[in-house]
Amino acid sequence: MNITKRDVLELRRRLTKKGCSFTRMAGCYVGGSKNIVLKFAHPFLDLEDDVFYKYLEIAKKVLSGTPGGNLLELNFAKGEDAVLCQQLLGAVRESELKNDGMLDHLYEQIIAQYNSAGNYLILLFHDIYDVPTRTADGAKLDESEEIYSYMIGAICPVELSKPGIGYHEEDNCFGPRVRDWVVSLPELGFVYPAFSGGGSDVSSVLYYVKTGKESHPELMAQVLGCIPQRTAGEEKSEFQSIVSEAFGSEQEDAENAMLSIQKNLNELILVRDADDLPPTVMTTQAVQDILSDAPIPEPIKEQITKSYAHVFEGALPSAQNLLDNKMVAASAQREQTLALTRKIESLQQQLSEKSETDLPWDETSPAIVLQVSEDKAKQIQSQVIDGQKCLVIPLEEGDGARINGAPASL
Repeated sequence: MNITKRDVLELRRRLTKKGCSFTRMAGCYVGGSKNIVLKFAHPFLDLEDDVFYKYLEIAKKVLSGTPGGNLLELNFAKGEDAVLCQQLLGAVRESELKNDGMLDHLYEQIIAQYNSAGNYLILLFHDIYDVPTRTADGAKLDESEEIYSYMIGAICPVELSKPGIGYHEEDNCFGPRVRDWVVSLPELGFVYPAFSGGGSDVSSVLYYVKTGKESHPELMAQVLGCIPQRTAGEEKSEFQSIVSEAFGSEQEDAENAMLSIQKNLNELILVRDADDLPPTVMTTQAVQDILSDAPIPEPIKEQITKSYAHVFEGALPSAQNLLDNKMVAASAQREQTLALTRKIESLQQQLSEKSETDLPWDETSPAIVLQVSEDKAKQIQSQVIDGQKCLVIPLEEGDGARINGAPASL
């Protein structure tokens, strides 16, 4: 991973009313049956303020998230098709979105490959950034070190606004609200060329996926010409599926095993963070390590390891991407519950043993059981009183007694 959070933030911080230098914007509105409804292109800085800020928010969203999480650094694949994709991206960028033929070609590629049942808007923004020279401590100098020309692409769902009741001023009444088509923030986006190390990287693309949404590998491969990658959320989901499938129908055991695995993953990450070490890449050996003391039968451990190696071949995730914080919390809660249960069981056992020793009440037990001091025991005598055999316990001033746990009146 060459693109850092700092690189992303450097671009993102420029996307303000004063800092924005977008030269042009182009768009293509696509209907649910993949038909093109509208195409447009015009200078960006000429937009009215209310529209300007809405479009700027869309572009800014493509630069939000975490590198390696929902911001993926894609590398171009090998082969003629990938080269053609890269050439098209480069040509559209170099034209500064002014060549309608190239724009149409890119739109057609996206429409052909993007699997979506609803309406959506393809937006493209072009920008030129005079990257400032920096000193060793990161301070900016006045002169420019590089001119970074790039474009941002975004795919935004277009959906009908929610139905409701609204006030109709012309009729002075309330009635059904007029529903219109609303552009949402992007679910997918890209930046080409990527901005890495304070400069242009024409060999890679920054790819944005909205958290919780599908990454659409068909766009990565067929439109951008890149090797598809999974988001952190997809890697986590794939890993959990591997564990679940290894247990088959025994899903309760699978859930217990996953809680133990997540606990081990969290401990691994905490140790690495405490020692200021880079994130752990989850190799097959690393997976075997976190499985080692988990309550999992050996054949299932072997199945998990084998499936993991197959699914993540060539694109190993980091430990952080496989971590599920909710499961970590559930694992800690389970351990607390188990510890409390064990403590209760231990106390119950102690009470049971005390009962057997001190209160042996059953059909074979004596009718009277006394607990007295050794001195008092020596004073107890058996006497016949009024023809009835009795135990006589001498009492002294201040002596008290309990019978069956209740205070006795003496």
